[in-house]
Amino acid sequence: MKRLENKVALITGGAGSIGQTTAKLFIEEGAKVVLVDLDEAALKKVTSELGDQAAYVAANVTVAADVERYAKEAVKKFGKIDIFFNNAGIEGVVKPITEFPEDIFDKVMAVNVKGVFLGCKYVLPEMKDGSSMIITSSVAGLGASPNFVAYTTSKHATLGIMKTAALEAAPRKIRVNSIHPSPVDNRMMRSIEEGYEPGKAADMQKTFAAGIPLGRYAAPLEIAKLVLFLGSDDSQFITGAQYVIDGGSSAK
Repeated sequence: MKRLENKVALITGGAGSIGQTTAKLFIEEGAKVVLVDLDEAALKKVTSELGDQAAYVAANVTVAADVERYAKEAVKKFGKIDIFFNNAGIEGVVKPITEFPEDIFDKVMAVNVKGVFLGCKYVLPEMKDGSSMIITSSVAGLGASPNFVAYTTSKHATLGIMKTAALEAAPRKIRVNSIHPSPVDNRMMRSIEEGYEPGKAADMQKTFAAGIPLGRYAAPLEIAKLVLFLGSDDSQFITGAQYVIDGGSSAK
């Protein structure tokens, strides 16, 4: 039997590399998936590639009415929510605090913090008892890097949301955990590399990779496999936990 047989998963940030890779893996493991993103054209493309086990809802995760709608649409489409991958996030820009644009700070906090909070607020009531929520944080949520204040702050905040939600959802046996990846080989890291070394992103990538004991970035599929474990029944006694997936970086 497949690990997610007869389960329904809701994934925000569904058009991004981690979101769509996770959706594909979930479907291979027997789940139906509903993808949420602001980019409807990208959602259409992804869901058409995934087939009839996938559906989408175009929504803004920072708008309460949109979040309530995507939660209800997921239930309307497939009848329930067993797994919620609360994954949507943006990186902002690379600037020191004294030069960091206030509007960009607000935007990052809106997506990465308010979006996660609203997801908990409106999706938890729709989730089945005994289900699982996974929140995407970052190694930046456990430490800090210079010139990256908005993203770092937002990812620390998601940890507080996760722990609170885990305690509140425990009476219904709903597990809530967070994942904390180090750099992943995707679009977001291309943006961050360019932000740290404009015009020399490839050099910055080598520098970042050299700081990881395993010597490379994570692949999106490696992140998806951790989400699969936390979404499956294999993790039934795990809640309120921080899962670091960083190639050994935090061991230093």
